[in-house]
Amino acid sequence: MSKVYLAADFGGGSGRVIAGWLEDGKLTMEEIHRFGNRQVRLGDHVYWDFPALFEDMKAGLKKAASKGYEVESIGVDTWGVDFGLIDRDGQLLGNPVCYRDARTAGMTEKLFETLNPTEHYATTGIQVMEINTLAQLLSIKGTAQLEAAEHLLFMPDLFSYFLTGKATNEYCIASTSELLDAKRREWSWETIEALGLPKRIFGDIVMPGTVRGELRKDIAEETGLKDVKVIAVGSHDTASAVAAVPAIEGDGPVAFLSSGTWSLLGIELPEPILTEEARQAEFTNEGGVGGRIRFLQNITGLWILQRLMAEWKERGEEQTFGELLPAAAQASISSIIPVADAAFTNPPSMEKAISDYCRQSNQPVPQTKGEFVRCLFQSLAKKYKDAIEGVNGLLPESLKRLHIIGGGSQNGLLNQFTADALGIPVWAGPVEATAMGNILVQAMAAGEVADLAELREVVRRSVTPKVFEPNNI
Repeated sequence: MSKVYLAADFGGGSGRVIAGWLEDGKLTMEEIHRFGNRQVRLGDHVYWDFPALFEDMKAGLKKAASKGYEVESIGVDTWGVDFGLIDRDGQLLGNPVCYRDARTAGMTEKLFETLNPTEHYATTGIQVMEINTLAQLLSIKGTAQLEAAEHLLFMPDLFSYFLTGKATNEYCIASTSELLDAKRREWSWETIEALGLPKRIFGDIVMPGTVRGELRKDIAEETGLKDVKVIAVGSHDTASAVAAVPAIEGDGPVAFLSSGTWSLLGIELPEPILTEEARQAEFTNEGGVGGRIRFLQNITGLWILQRLMAEWKERGEEQTFGELLPAAAQASISSIIPVADAAFTNPPSMEKAISDYCRQSNQPVPQTKGEFVRCLFQSLAKKYKDAIEGVNGLLPESLKRLHIIGGGSQNGLLNQFTADALGIPVWAGPVEATAMGNILVQAMAAGEVADLAELREVVRRSVTPKVFEPNNI
């Protein structure tokens, strides 16, 4: 077997270790280990259980070693904005707090007591959101924990640090913080200083494809892996996923939609768009593989459906996707909810939140599970349409196609609703875009793949997207 690369891919609900290798110009992948991820409420805050996640990742590395794979490198990707703090002795200062924690309430207003919204966007290119790293740091400004911190490490940086002992900040994940200068692709020291945040905690920015270091001796011995490198991939999971969009350079403007708990919809650009028009249209500029910019909107995605399904399960009314999607296809309801509204961020009852909104807006209130799901899918498709129209208003040429990647690309009903709403073809797949992008950036670092264009050529040879044509209904 040729070189084997391991992707440690962490999502909000689960994590996986996946092995991948190139053979005859195609990528083959094998899931080695899957494990749960959960948010834990302890005292006043909601945390991620980082030690448990690190232990689960090591279990996956051990399994890979036991299979006899000659592992070349490991790459880690996770969700954005969250971080851990390391003290001067190299120790973790508490479990990372989840971005859904309430500690950031009111931080947007506090931010704009110091910074001008237009000027702030013109520097960072990031939409102001209370979940962002900047808001989280403002919420702990002046605390003993922040005063003791020597390094701020985003979640993939944190995993990589405890694998290698090297503390660095990868560009793509750092760009989600609202603290990076979008043009210079480095920390916005002006922003950091203006807010009175400690400069020492912001480390060296490394680009995707950079070697972070080799496995610490104790980790290598424990897992059975030897001189294995840890590579900085597009360590924000969406950055890895977008790298694996099977688009062709020069094939006209196309959009991507990374569909999962969150929907991230946008386009790739060589440089950020930092205009007031882009800010008002709620677009954000995040870093991508190859120094690209992911110009996108962060949209609440299948989180709402996940919450509905969890609620029904708690009531003893569990439904599978195989039951819900046909019911939604047969349902007849025209109601639309604003999926990005705060009412749907984390309500005690998602079903009640949807019902209350429909009732208050004089729309039909869903009665069946199929109607709830159809209402959500119609609402997401409308939000996607609004986002595409927003992009088109900023481009010289309208978008011709939408690539849906990630787990949500398997949702044929939502894909069709989206194609119908947009009036352009929707290409669904690859499902495993994040792992593919992670692994293939490692292959770039090893010299097996030349550049981003060849990376996408490997993806096109390895998967066949399903095409949804608009029915205009």
